[in-house]
Amino acid sequence: MLEFFKEGLLQFLSYSGFGNCTWGHIIMICIGLVFIALGIIKEYEPLLLVPIGFGIIIGNIPFTDGLQVGVYENGAVLNYLYFGVVKGFYPPLIFLGIGAMTDFSALISNPKLILIGAAAQFGIFAAYITALLLGFTPMEAGAIGIIGGADGPTAIFISSKLAPSMMGAIAVSAYSYMALVPVIQPPIMRALTTPKERLIRMRPPRAVSHREKVLFPLLCILLTAFLVPTGLPLLGMLFFGNLLKESGVTKRLANTASGPIVDIVTILIGLTVGASTQATNFLRPASVLIFVLGAFSFVIATASGVLFVKFFNLFLKGDNKINPLIGNAGVSAVPDAARVSLIEGQKYDRTNFLLMHAMGPNVAGVIGSAVAAGILLSFLY
Repeated sequence: MLEFFKEGLLQFLSYSGFGNCTWGHIIMICIGLVFIALGIIKEYEPLLLVPIGFGIIIGNIPFTDGLQVGVYENGAVLNYLYFGVVKGFYPPLIFLGIGAMTDFSALISNPKLILIGAAAQFGIFAAYITALLLGFTPMEAGAIGIIGGADGPTAIFISSKLAPSMMGAIAVSAYSYMALVPVIQPPIMRALTTPKERLIRMRPPRAVSHREKVLFPLLCILLTAFLVPTGLPLLGMLFFGNLLKESGVTKRLANTASGPIVDIVTILIGLTVGASTQATNFLRPASVLIFVLGAFSFVIATASGVLFVKFFNLFLKGDNKINPLIGNAGVSAVPDAARVSLIEGQKYDRTNFLLMHAMGPNVAGVIGSAVAAGILLSFLY
């Protein structure tokens, strides 16, 4: 009888997490706890980091293969939820919600700000070239480069098409740098600007009519989709969501897109992306290199936006000049990057409110990252 219970206990332990635990699982669980701590204590993108952090913990609970509980096991519940990431239909739903929440007025009132959003996308292509030089395949390099846009849904969409095996590392990297915008960007902004430039006051944005707001998403979808049809899933949903918001006659649909839909998809995408970071698939040299390249891409994107404003100001006069502190907002981390512009500007002049000006390149960055994704897909996929 004693031997029977002993064998039963040993068999139970062999199926438990304690019997299958490795140092890799422990490391990843600690990373998940750090993500949760950053989201709760520091309030760095808590809507993203808390689900991702908890997903990392779930994905790294050790288990025996064949139990159908892991995100990569066919028939597992997590595998079904992960299907929306693998097939890329979660990101367009996120873009639908972003469009329904976004006010493009700042960009419409000062169209030249779209150039800042375009300049910031240089980080994507700089990282792409660097990844190629380091030995990644063109498709892998394209997926890694998109991290520089600071756009998690776009990074997931691109990696699902170009480098599915790297999706976990790329997605976690993209969302990590989105959350760390208030930490990474200010030192770059201060290093690249002079005290005089930081005090530049910009002309107040003009009032934008309802007609302009309605025509904007219609004109943009025609222009961008004809230019890069491969970006249609993201761009189409972005501008459709914005049309729902600005039309004035589809308020219920806009509220649903910007509320329940985007909240549900954010939970699912965060949890499953986190769960995809199983130690056996995630802890390898390539993952570390992806994080390094992602940081490089993000730094280049921020610097490109700031430096472009400084260059552009050479051709502008008087109150048409642009404060370079809004150059960082060319990445698509909305609205955190714009908020960083405001905070940094008020350190030098408490009465200089840059938020509305920074929202112009910030929303342009959302469009720019989707267009850049379409360009990469057009010649890589």
